[in-house]
Amino acid sequence: MVRTRFAPSPTGYLHVGGARTALFNWLFTRKERGKFVLRMEDTDLERSSIEYEKLIIEAMRWLGLLWDEGPDVGGEYGPYRQSERKKAGIYDRYAKELIDMKKAVYVVYDKEDRKKELFETFDYPEEYVQKGHDITIKFKMPKGVKIKFHDLAKGDMEFLSDDIGDFIIMKSNGFPTYNFAVVVDDHLMEITHVFRGDDHLSNTPKQLAIYESFGWKAPVFMHIPLILGKDKSPLSKRHGATSVDHFRQEGYLPEGLLNYLALLGWRVEEGKEIFNIFEKIEEFETSLISNKNVVFDYEKLEWVNGKHLRLIDIENLCYRFRDYLMYLNMNELVDLLDKDKPYSMEVISICREKVNTMKQLLDISMPFFIENFEYEERYIEDYLKKDFAAPIIERALEMFRKSADWTVEGCEKVMRNLAAEKIASKKKTFQTIRGAILGKLVTPGLFISISVLGKDRVLRRLEKALDLARSVKN
Repeated sequence: MVRTRFAPSPTGYLHVGGARTALFNWLFTRKERGKFVLRMEDTDLERSSIEYEKLIIEAMRWLGLLWDEGPDVGGEYGPYRQSERKKAGIYDRYAKELIDMKKAVYVVYDKEDRKKELFETFDYPEEYVQKGHDITIKFKMPKGVKIKFHDLAKGDMEFLSDDIGDFIIMKSNGFPTYNFAVVVDDHLMEITHVFRGDDHLSNTPKQLAIYESFGWKAPVFMHIPLILGKDKSPLSKRHGATSVDHFRQEGYLPEGLLNYLALLGWRVEEGKEIFNIFEKIEEFETSLISNKNVVFDYEKLEWVNGKHLRLIDIENLCYRFRDYLMYLNMNELVDLLDKDKPYSMEVISICREKVNTMKQLLDISMPFFIENFEYEERYIEDYLKKDFAAPIIERALEMFRKSADWTVEGCEKVMRNLAAEKIASKKKTFQTIRGAILGKLVTPGLFISISVLGKDRVLRRLEKALDLARSVKN
C-alpha cells in the first residue's frame, strides 16, 4: 500500500510552500488509494509549540487535505509527534544500534570551547558526561561510495560520499537531528513515497546512507521545485504574506488557493486552469510535475480565486460568506444577513461580480447591510461638496418618491430622466447618487443596486446624503 506523509515543524504558520507539498502528497495518495500521514517534527525545543501545531492542523482542515493518521486522530504507527517518539526512546535505540554496528560514534567536546571535538569513541563516555562535557553521536559516512537514486522529478541522481562527510545524528541535548529522525520515522511508519521541496535534495544522500546502514528499503523520492518570489529567491515574508492563515483571513477560498498551488508545478492543459482539486485526483500524475522552480504570482492567485467565487451557486456562497464573517467574529453582520435571507442573496449575487475574494465581497457589500456606513473621502470632496450635489439628490428624492417601478428597468428610467435634466453631467449625476446610497464610488451596477436596496432604504439614504451635502457644501 502507498503511504505518504506531510511532516511540518510546528514553529510557525503553515507556509503555502508546505501546503503545496502536502497537496501533491495528498493527491498521489488518494489516487493510489493509500494512507496519508500527518507527522509533527517538533524537536526544535526553542521554536516548536502546541499552538502552532493547532494552527497547522486547522489550516490543513480548512484546505480539506484530511489525513488518515496523525497526532489528533491517532493510528497504528504512532506516536505522531517526534517529541513523543523521543520520550519513547525510539531514536536512542536506533542510534545505539548504529554505534554497535560501528557505523556511528560518540563525540566528546571541550568544556570551554563547546564546538571543539576532543575525540570519538564507540564506548559511552560516562566519565566525560559526569564532568559536564557535551556529547553527540555522529554517523560515519562510508568512504569512496557513490550514492545513487532515482528521483521522480529529477531523474537519476548520484552523490559521492566523500563530498558529504560524517554528520551528527543525535545532538548534545539528546534530540535527533532531522536527517536521522526522518529516516527512522519513515521506516517505522512504512512510508513508501516522499514528496518534498527541492531544498531537501542535499539531505537525501545522507538519509540513503542511513537506510543502507540499517539494511532498510528507502522510499521513492520526488523533490518538488521551489516556490520563488518575483526576485527569484525562495518565497518568504519579504515578498508578501506566505501563510495559509493569511490567505484565509483575506477571504480566499480553499478551492481557489489549492487550484493555484496545484498550478505551481503541475502541468495542465491550456484553457483548463480552473478546476476543483478534489475532482482532479484521478488525473494526477507525478510525470506532470515540472522540474523548474515557479514564481508565486499574487495577482494570478486572486484571479483564480475570483473564478471560483463566481462558480459557486449563490445559496452556497451566502452560506460560506456567513462562515467567513463568523471566522472574523463579525457576529452583528451575520445577524443582519440572517434577518432577511432573500435580500442577502440578492446583495451577494450582484456584489460578487465585482470582486475576487471574500474580503473584497465584505467590503463592497457592507453598505447594503448597514445604515451608518462612512462616505469615502473622495466622494465627499469630488461630489458631495460640489454645488451640483444637493440639487441632484433633492431631485432624485422627488422622482424616486413618485416611482412605483422598482425593477432594474424602472430604476434605470428614473436615473436617466434625472441625468436628462442636466443639473450636472451624466457621470456626475450617477456618481452623486451612487455615493449617496452606498458611500462608495465603486459599487455593483447603479441601477441594479438601487433596485436591490429598494424604496425605503434608497429614500432614507438620499435624505441622509442631502443633509450632509447641505452641511459640507464648499
